[in-house]
Amino acid sequence: MLQSLDYGQKVRHAKEVALSFQETVAQMNLNCHVSVGGLDSITLHYFLESIGVYVPCISCSSLEDKTVQAVHRKIADEMERDFARWEEDFEEGKTPERPRFYFLKPLLPKVEVIRQFGWPVLSKEIAGKISLLQRATEKNATVRHAILTGETGEYGGNQKNSRMKLSRKWLEKFGGADPDGKALGYDEAPFKVSDKCCYYLKERPCDLWAKEHNSVPYLGLMASEGGRRKKRLQINGCNYYSKTATRSAPFAVFSRQDLLRLALELAVPVPEIYGEIRQRPDGTLYTTKAQRTGCSMCGFGIHLERRPHRFDRLREENYKEWEFWMNHVCQDENGEWYGWGRVLDYIGVGWRDAPYGNLSGQLDLLGNEVGL
Repeated sequence: MLQSLDYGQKVRHAKEVALSFQETVAQMNLNCHVSVGGLDSITLHYFLESIGVYVPCISCSSLEDKTVQAVHRKIADEMERDFARWEEDFEEGKTPERPRFYFLKPLLPKVEVIRQFGWPVLSKEIAGKISLLQRATEKNATVRHAILTGETGEYGGNQKNSRMKLSRKWLEKFGGADPDGKALGYDEAPFKVSDKCCYYLKERPCDLWAKEHNSVPYLGLMASEGGRRKKRLQINGCNYYSKTATRSAPFAVFSRQDLLRLALELAVPVPEIYGEIRQRPDGTLYTTKAQRTGCSMCGFGIHLERRPHRFDRLREENYKEWEFWMNHVCQDENGEWYGWGRVLDYIGVGWRDAPYGNLSGQLDLLGNEVGL
């Protein structure tokens, strides 16, 4: 119902959500902050300031694209410069945190996360299931059986075709890592898969900072993004309070269009990797370059992108980095170096040719598709 509201109603709802969260956590003797990454959460920072919510920003900024890092530094400079006009709201005893930008460090280097745990590919949910199949133990036998067959047993209500089951396409590619899957004739991937990268690179460092500073986050999550985020937001709502997790997602009911419109209205600095926010003849807003950003080594969603995809863009922007990530990350049991290239080959995503001579899937200045 909330996702069906018009734009103005959604913005008012986001304001009510954000202000209510700030008031509630203050009564719980907690501080709050913004977890900042790409355009969504950058827009959230500026939105919160526009409604009078001035809180610290935190980010493992070094993981982001250089142009995203540049906007983070701009925000940090603005917060330092504008602190004087907020100072009266942060008198002694009112809060231990001044509104500034905290640049955090990942717990492990990106390469080490992949080498230790595996490749972040397809989606976080799918990667988590594949990881269980590849790490079979007696303790996870019931869950692995559900992933292979959809049968949950008594613990899961004796469902026969639950959503735990991995799709046929990915079972055929990865199911053979499990002994039962191998017996069913499924293949086993020549690399490990994991959903742990975000935990070690972003989530855990932010959680540790939050615990140290007695603070809970505003997050730029939207249910329209689908996947785990949609499920969690629909179950837990915009503001969520519990003993183990407290957070606010003011943009939970936003669509991508709502987010881009708000970014334009607030004159949010758009990182260069996104290009510009433009409008098609039918009124639809879009970014002229990347639609989403993240770590340069992340493969979640890569199988859904049309070329030129994120690794193609990396090839154009930084060939040396692209060459490393595609071919020189890990060594297999034969001592052969490999990278994302082996993973993409296995899941059927092209990468070897430079696609910029073929403009299929790209947009012209009006946002219309050109090429084939």
